[in-house]
Amino acid sequence: MADPAETPPPLAYRRVLLKLSGESFTPSGKSGISVAECLEIARQLKRAAQTGVQIAVVVGAGNILRGAQFSAGGEVIKPATAHYMGMLATILNGVALQETLESLNCETRVMSAIRCDALAEPFIRRRCLRHLEKGRIVILVGGTGNPFVTTDTAAAQKAREIGAEVILKATKVDGVYNDDPEKNPHAVLYHRLSYDRALQDQLQVMDMTAITTCREANMPIIVFNFNREGNIERAIAGERIGTLVTKEM
Repeated sequence: MADPAETPPPLAYRRVLLKLSGESFTPSGKSGISVAECLEIARQLKRAAQTGVQIAVVVGAGNILRGAQFSAGGEVIKPATAHYMGMLATILNGVALQETLESLNCETRVMSAIRCDALAEPFIRRRCLRHLEKGRIVILVGGTGNPFVTTDTAAAQKAREIGAEVILKATKVDGVYNDDPEKNPHAVLYHRLSYDRALQDQLQVMDMTAITTCREANMPIIVFNFNREGNIERAIAGERIGTLVTKEM
């Protein structure tokens, strides 16, 4: 165990972007939206927001539908349509998280890259920044608004747009490994990693477009396990957990 005196001090963030996969909204191996899982995320976000950190959240929709899953049936449901269906599914997760946060007296806004005026505001950069400055948790849905683009890439683009200082990518494992830790018990966890190494070795950090976008902006990425109790809150607070991906190792 590391000597507490040697533990690096936490990083101090002013504004962060948290990327939540659809799997964050449901127990492992399940589909749909779990109120219990939403509550656990919301409680951590509330405590983090109370410290003054400005928080934007980009949500995926793998718990409901992935556009890529229709690829084999492209003659029935066209791939572009399937991707739009996936974007719509992110709105379901975003609204569920909003309602859960507001049940805890957190002020929020859902902003969508595709128009859905009954449930979400359209994403307008200046309006989003104003919400963040007022202490509202902003939930960004609809991906980029375009098909064939992942929500990882949406997270990287939105982080740059809003001037976030870091992307916090919540996953089911403790960080980035040199192999799949769920299949290989000897897989090695990286604590630090460069963008170039992640791209070269095709490591499962984010998709390649997202990593390249972060590299161009020198945007740090922290990959961590959201299933460990309190880890979302710790990541937002700047505690050293998971894998840090930066320009230099």
